[in-house]
Amino acid sequence: MWKWGRLVYPVPTPSGRPTLPSFKWLKGNIHTHTTESDGDDTPENVVRWYRRHGYDFLVLSDHNHLTLFEYAEGRRRFKRPLMVPGEEVTLSIHEGRTPIHLNAIGISRVVEPIDAVETVPTIQANVDAIVSAGGIASINHPNYLWSFDHSHIKNVTGASLLEIYNGHPAANVHGAPGKAGNEDIWDGVLTGGRAIFGVATDDSHHYKDFHPGMSNPGRGWVVVRAEALEVEAIVDGLASGSFYSSTGVELADLESSSAAISVRVKPEKDFIYTTAFIGRGGHTHAESTGLEASYEPEGGEGYVRAVVRSSSGARAWTQPVFLS
Repeated sequence: MWKWGRLVYPVPTPSGRPTLPSFKWLKGNIHTHTTESDGDDTPENVVRWYRRHGYDFLVLSDHNHLTLFEYAEGRRRFKRPLMVPGEEVTLSIHEGRTPIHLNAIGISRVVEPIDAVETVPTIQANVDAIVSAGGIASINHPNYLWSFDHSHIKNVTGASLLEIYNGHPAANVHGAPGKAGNEDIWDGVLTGGRAIFGVATDDSHHYKDFHPGMSNPGRGWVVVRAEALEVEAIVDGLASGSFYSSTGVELADLESSSAAISVRVKPEKDFIYTTAFIGRGGHTHAESTGLEASYEPEGGEGYVRAVVRSSSGARAWTQPVFLS
């Protein structure tokens, strides 16, 4: 069975009886800025904010800079958040009109941005550079300055992640007349035959003053299903789609396979939850209201993903299950 987008195999034990590995659900943000680029607080204070708010792991993704935060000697009583190396590979093409930003997650060295003149070749060159540095690539905020959309991204190979939600107020997440929103762009890429997983991120810059016009932390995150709170396990979970993304909806359970996709929501206050199961072309195949929802694919959907919408405005997205 596929659970959370990855195969679960029995593991031999000393007694010879197989058992399933023990998995954990781990919350993290993979797009975070500090004073090492254009954030307004130090790495130490930024990490402290995420620790105090219950995050299990964190990527500091300063622009064209690998910010390595290490806990001080003798003060390693804090096990969270686990620091995953990262960088936002940042450049602009077309005389500055088209920003190309990609997060490099789990890299072993700084990745220098590559200008390949046109949009698709530039995205591709930087994805390749991130992979060469040992990381996985996330394509960030495609609607920032309306830079590119699914018609470009579906021609890029090797990227693991795409931001379907970005908490920066300039990200144009929901699109506009004649402009696809981030979630629609995701469906366009998936419909075009390109497998990519959708992430929600903070893209946080501002930690000292909070209001909607600022890029504050706590707006979007991922919850990875991993065997351990370790960098390799987190990166592997992201790369394999073993996670869901959220802006406030918490899932109590999630199972995905080509036979069925089912979700169970952890309720909060008096919020009402509606779950939609979406396939090729962004078509909604089923929708129901309540804390539990499931869908059995018929085979012609191309792929199936679920989105849970709360009456509070928050959402959670599962990763697509691809059907033969």
